[in-house]
Amino acid sequence: MDMTGGSTNWRLGFTLSLTTAALWGLLPIALKVVLEGMDAYTIVWWRFAISMAGLGAFLALRGRLPRLAGASRMAILLLVIATFTLTGNYVLYLVALDHATPSVTQVVIQLAPMMLLVGGVLVFHERFARVQWIGFAVLGAGLLLFFNQRLPELARPVEGLGLGVALTVAAGVSWAAYGLAQKQLLKHFSAQQVLWMIYIGAVVVMLPASDPAEIGDLDGLQLGMLAFCCANTLGAYGVFVEALYHWDVSRVSAVLATAPLFTIGAMWAVEHSGLALVAAEGLNSLSIAGALMVVAGSMASALAARN
Repeated sequence: MDMTGGSTNWRLGFTLSLTTAALWGLLPIALKVVLEGMDAYTIVWWRFAISMAGLGAFLALRGRLPRLAGASRMAILLLVIATFTLTGNYVLYLVALDHATPSVTQVVIQLAPMMLLVGGVLVFHERFARVQWIGFAVLGAGLLLFFNQRLPELARPVEGLGLGVALTVAAGVSWAAYGLAQKQLLKHFSAQQVLWMIYIGAVVVMLPASDPAEIGDLDGLQLGMLAFCCANTLGAYGVFVEALYHWDVSRVSAVLATAPLFTIGAMWAVEHSGLALVAAEGLNSLSIAGALMVVAGSMASALAARN
């Protein structure tokens, strides 16, 4: 056992981290399928609603449901900020996915952890190590290489791929803001309690813009993919928390940075299986090399954070 009360079983920690990366890597492909039969706002509503019910039941069984009665005004304000920013992240990412491919959104969203690190420097005056700056530069160069065939499209952020990338970057900014708010909220509640309260708020906020009855219009494949997405929202986070119990945060974060590789690999498998679940992406060797650089840069920054 380590001094935080967790174990030091690195093999289990690595396996759980890799499982989380795989689940998050497959998620955009499943979401892309569901988007063919349901709008982004309704998909987000269902993901939050199922997660609210599942996590609420888990907390209730353990007698750990949060109490807001004694919370300070600052805690309430932070909770509101976290609710809107995480909801914004989910919505922006899905709308972006409607304009871009799964691999594009998954590679670009790797900017989100970097934005969180920069936010920590600006808000909490944390130290940004030299290796982290190098990792950031490698990630940026990797993005340019990844889009080597389509760089002119990025100059048009109001349509097509350019809009998808712009929305994904906005989703990353929103997630980083959520991360900064949650970091402060952990002084008042556990991570599970924070998420459950956010899920409740998000379900209420998203209801006017969504149409839950659309679920009846989905075909079998789309319904199955929606079920996977909802289970992924709850299950992947549970596996992630368990990974943190057995392994260092920096190492877990480094493994999670491999999620885009699972997306690209799954897209390749889908394209060559003849299933035609989603449109082919047509990545060339330079794009693959760029994706590897993005992952390497993100991993380097995550590992450097431990110092």
